[in-house]
Amino acid sequence: MKRVFTFFIKLGFWLVVFTIGWVTLYKFIPVYYTPLMAIRYFESDQTNKSIKHQWVAFEDISVHLKKAVICSEDQKFVTHNGFDIQAIEKAYENNQKGKRIKGGSTISQQTAKNVFLWPNRSWLRKGLETYFTFLIELMWTKERILEVYLNSIEMGNGVYGAEAASNYWFNTSAKQLTAQNAAAIASILPNPRKYKANPATNYISRRKQWIVKQMQFYGPLKFPKKKEKTTKK
Repeated sequence: MKRVFTFFIKLGFWLVVFTIGWVTLYKFIPVYYTPLMAIRYFESDQTNKSIKHQWVAFEDISVHLKKAVICSEDQKFVTHNGFDIQAIEKAYENNQKGKRIKGGSTISQQTAKNVFLWPNRSWLRKGLETYFTFLIELMWTKERILEVYLNSIEMGNGVYGAEAASNYWFNTSAKQLTAQNAAAIASILPNPRKYKANPATNYISRRKQWIVKQMQFYGPLKFPKKKEKTTKK
């Protein structure tokens, strides 16, 4: 019994070391491939399977797209610590009342899920998602979280990240996206394999206009500065 206990203690220790190292690595290097990309590739029944993805730097992504995803997915992104408690409580209440499952995940949680985990719902995945969300909020800046998010999330069937989505939907680069086009891409994020950013359905068009209005209300995009440690003389 003692050996089993010792084994699990060591296993837990090395898992923590490994995951911290993994998160630290992605703080500095681009994320070229994610578990979700691999899962979608093998799930696809198409003969010609392909993944459209190209990493671009944060400054090469239009500010319109940055604001669009924040306004549509997580308007408290720059101020919360990775979790929006009010959104989680509201989602729980809605799910208890109806059959439709509605999530309350923040951009940080979605980043943790897409980059480190798998999409299926389970208590194990949710627990690990919470753990990885805590790590990236602790170790990364908000800009880095948003950069990884915009470079890794699904933005179409087999389309991942801002650059690939901009080329696929509007034949332009992520840097040149207009507010309308950025809002169109953001509007399909709840179900990117079902919805189309272009040509947009009536539902997507209405959602797009709502996002554009939210972007106007939101104002300039400002990120919190990391507190610097001061040394006493």
